[in-house]
Amino acid sequence: MMKKLFAFIAVLGMLYIGASNNAVAQDQTEADSTEVVAAEPSAPAVSADAEEETAATAEQGQSLHSELKQKFIEGGAGFMSFVLICLILGLALSLERVIYLNLSTSNNKKLLLKVEDALATGGIEAAKEVCRNTRGPVASIFYQGLDRSDEGIDVVEKTVVAYGGVQAGLLEKGLSWLALFIALAPMLGFMGTVIGMIEAFDAIEVAGDISPALVAGGIKVALITTVSGLVVAMILQIFYNYCLAKIDSIVNSMEDASISLIDILVKHNLKK
Repeated sequence: MMKKLFAFIAVLGMLYIGASNNAVAQDQTEADSTEVVAAEPSAPAVSADAEEETAATAEQGQSLHSELKQKFIEGGAGFMSFVLICLILGLALSLERVIYLNLSTSNNKKLLLKVEDALATGGIEAAKEVCRNTRGPVASIFYQGLDRSDEGIDVVEKTVVAYGGVQAGLLEKGLSWLALFIALAPMLGFMGTVIGMIEAFDAIEVAGDISPALVAGGIKVALITTVSGLVVAMILQIFYNYCLAKIDSIVNSMEDASISLIDILVKHNLKK
């Protein structure tokens, strides 16, 4: 689990570094082009190029990447880093869970037909082989139930229920950490709000006068950190709810398929 988490963090970090390097290279290219154009002697051309440069600079300043970077610095890079860490770790956990849950989804009706056919043609061992070659928690539950089929239907039913609980626990693994980051991100934002207000009142105390210029910096920090924490929590909450819905769907299909397996075994025993 931790190896997968660190792998996701490393990938995200490389993507961010690559995007930053591309942005820096693009800025350097634009600066070099501006210097070459500015070296031309024609006055009208210089004026036109100056206007284009101003427009390009304004457009660049309004880009999403530049805006996020500016707000990150204004909110306090040291403090905002904790919010960013919550986002990166939360996204890593979310992606790991989404991939795992999607791989755990299987066609239970098709599996039941294969198991029933295997029981009719090759017996219990053939049905167990089908479960071995099938991915997903339902196939694992079927295998455990079939492995205890010689001990009676009651034992099979208890085994299926017990192992179903184990598989449900594996599906929910890591969600508690995701819930922690969802709760921690807005808390860090609210802490930034308090720190920003304290800085504003400290500035008022030192100056001995209330001035908008004195308190604007502290209030701005407070608002930026609060918004950042709330945005991170909302993003992670979407993934969290998706995972919960996916887990409920898989668990319901597991319970339905387990009942069908018991019925198939009962029919198989009656034919003996």
